[in-house]
Amino acid sequence: MNARELKNKFVNFFVSKGHIEIPSASLIPENDPTTLFISAGIQPLVPYFLGRKHPVGQRLVNVQKCVRTIDIDEVGDQVHHTFFEMLGNWSLGDYFKKEMIPWSFEFLTKELNIPIDKLAVSCFAGDNDAPKDDETALLWKDQGIPGSRIAFLPKANNWWGPPGITGPCGSDTEMFYWANNSPTPKNFDPKNSNWVEIWNDVLIQYLKNDKGEFEKLVQNNIDTGMGVERTVAVLNGFSDNYLTDIWQPIIKKIEEISGKSYSDPQYQKAFRIVSDHIRASVFIISDGIEPSNKETGYVLRRLIRRSIRQGKLLGIDTNFIAQIAQAVLDNQNNYAGTYSELNQNKDKILSILDSEENKFRKTLTRGLNEIQKLIERNKNITGREAFTLYESFGFPVDLKKPENPISSNPVLCLLANSAQVWQIIPK
Repeated sequence: MNARELKNKFVNFFVSKGHIEIPSASLIPENDPTTLFISAGIQPLVPYFLGRKHPVGQRLVNVQKCVRTIDIDEVGDQVHHTFFEMLGNWSLGDYFKKEMIPWSFEFLTKELNIPIDKLAVSCFAGDNDAPKDDETALLWKDQGIPGSRIAFLPKANNWWGPPGITGPCGSDTEMFYWANNSPTPKNFDPKNSNWVEIWNDVLIQYLKNDKGEFEKLVQNNIDTGMGVERTVAVLNGFSDNYLTDIWQPIIKKIEEISGKSYSDPQYQKAFRIVSDHIRASVFIISDGIEPSNKETGYVLRRLIRRSIRQGKLLGIDTNFIAQIAQAVLDNQNNYAGTYSELNQNKDKILSILDSEENKFRKTLTRGLNEIQKLIERNKNITGREAFTLYESFGFPVDLKKPENPISSNPVLCLLANSAQVWQIIPK
C-alpha cells in the first residue's frame, strides 16, 4: 500500500461513517502565539472541543500537514521527520468510546488487513486526576483483543495535552503493530521496540484550568492521529521509512546528483537529512514563510543550511537544493489533489531555495576562511570569537558539531564542547 492509497482509505472510511472531510490547515497557526507550527491535527480545532460549533458539523476527517521542530536533531535515523502528514478524525461532542474503538479495530483489520494477532493496545492506568480506563479496555476485549495484549500505562504514556498551561485534554488509547517477522509474543510489552505505535485515539473529556486542576468538559470529544509516513512503512514491512514511495523519488534524485548510493550505510544519514529537510522546506515556503533570523523563518533557514552541509558530506559542492525540491513537487501521486498550494507556489518555492543556497554558500566560504585563520593561529578560541562566527558569518551551531568531518580539528572540537559557546550561540 502506498501513501496515497492509505490517505484515501482513511478519509473514505470515515466519510462512510458520517464524517465530512475538511482541508488541511496551514502549517502556520492562527491566533496561537504558543507554537511556531501546527504539529498535530487537533491544534486548529481546539476551540470546538470547548463547545463552540464547527461550521461543517460534529464529525470531521482530514489529512493535516504538520511540522515538529523538536525532532530536527533526531532526523537522520530511520523514523524521525520534521514535516509529516497526520490522518485524523474528530468527534466534537458527538460519538465517544463506544463508537470509536470498534471503528478503529474495523479500519485496522478490515481496511488495512492487519491480522489481529499482530495488534496490541495501551490504555490509561489512572491517577489522582482521572480514573483508570477500564471501559476502553473492555471495548477492546469485545473486539477480540486479549487481555494479555492490553497494557495500562501512566499519564506519561497515555494522556494527551493540554499543549499549553491550560486547555482541553484527556486519556488516550494507543494501537501497536508487531513489526517483526518472528512470531508475535503472547504478552504485550510496551518496552519491546518491535511493537510500533500506529494510531492513537485521544478521549478528550477534561479541561485543565489555570489552577492546574482537571474539570470535566461540557461534552466528550474524540481526536485521533495516525502518521502517514510511519504507517506506510509498517504496512510494507519496512523498518526504514525512507524506503517507501513517499521518499524514494527524492532519494533517487539525490543519488543522481551526488553519485552516491542510499544503500551505502556511511551516507544514509546525510541522505535522510537532505530528503527530510528539503521536503519540509518546500511545504513551509508554500505556506508563506521565507528564510530569516527569527521564529519560523529561522527554522526554515536552519533546515536549508543543514541540507547544504549534508550535501557537502555527499560530495555535492554546487547548488542542488532546488533540484531536490523539484523532486518533491513532482511527486504528484502522493500530493495531487491534497495540496494545491504546492503547484500555485512552485516558482516561488524554487526561487527562494536557490537564493538562500547562494547566500549560504558565500557565507560558508567566508566563515571557513575565518576558521582557517584560527586553526593556523592554533589558539584556544574564546566565546566572543565563536559568537563572531555566528553573528558575522551566520555559521549555524550544528556545522560545528562532531558529525562534520572538519570537527576533528581541535579548534572546532572546542567550539562543539565549550559550555561558554553553547550558552552564547542560539541553537
